[in-house]
Amino acid sequence: MKINGNEIRPGNIIQHQDNLWIAVKINAVKPGKGPAYNQVELKNLATGNKLNQRFRASETVERVRLEQKDHTYLYEEGDMLVFMDTENYEQVHIPKDMLGERVAFLQDGMKVVVESHEDKAIGVQMPEHVTLEITDTEPTVKGQTASSSYKPSTVDNGLRIMVPPHMSVGQKIIVNTTTMEYVKRGE
Repeated sequence: MKINGNEIRPGNIIQHQDNLWIAVKINAVKPGKGPAYNQVELKNLATGNKLNQRFRASETVERVRLEQKDHTYLYEEGDMLVFMDTENYEQVHIPKDMLGERVAFLQDGMKVVVESHEDKAIGVQMPEHVTLEITDTEPTVKGQTASSSYKPSTVDNGLRIMVPPHMSVGQKIIVNTTTMEYVKRGE
């Protein structure tokens, strides 16, 4: 399936330079002059080599069609993550570095989609949003407006997320697993 260069997202598997690559990180760049582009950090699925590549919106890349199966996250075992197929209950071991920074969002029993190519697991699609609890944040500064500034906070998985100044310890927030940014207050 052909997609535009600006549609590449972390976790996407693409065909590039006759190899399969996984997009680890993306940075959408909109320079003052010239067209916008995605600066994409790619990891070769066969060799593990990394490559930084620039993709313009006008370029097309081949997104590899993968077999997708629902799995449940079970536990971490060394540098591997263990998932269970929800249909036949088989366990699949996937290297932790395949998920990159997103591994911090995994929660026990989380439903994910494991993508495989030629019966080899090569990708994991996580839910778009997760709910986390704030464990540490700076106190609200008097006179700070809610619309203009955010403050750093630590959430229960150890990540640092910028949140609105009115948020406090113990409150739940919803975080986007792709951008790793605050979305809204949680329930």
